[in-house]
Amino acid sequence: MGKFMKVVATATACAFLGACASSSDKITASYVSPMQYQSYNCNQIQMELMRVNRKVLEVTGQQDKEADKDAVAMGVGLILFWPALFFLIGEDKKEELARLKGEYEALEQA
Repeated sequence: MGKFMKVVATATACAFLGACASSSDKITASYVSPMQYQSYNCNQIQMELMRVNRKVLEVTGQQDKEADKDAVAMGVGLILFWPALFFLIGEDKKEELARLKGEYEALEQA
């Protein structure tokens, strides 16, 4: 029975490893076409850059907080208490952050 529990615990841990949130610095920008900003004047581009930058900073903080929380839950789950792995299911902001980084790059190109 002990060997079976080890196999189940390992399989559970591997399943939850894919659910961990990534650190914000490991998330690359999605492509966003700078053409959508072609009608903007310099002032509008500057204002939009500031808005997107604020949002990037906000979502970066949320993503890093979630990644830290997942790392702690993974450590506790693997070492002490495997049901803690269920706390890995949180709000991953990977797609939103990638899009915002892409928007920022597109605005810089415009």
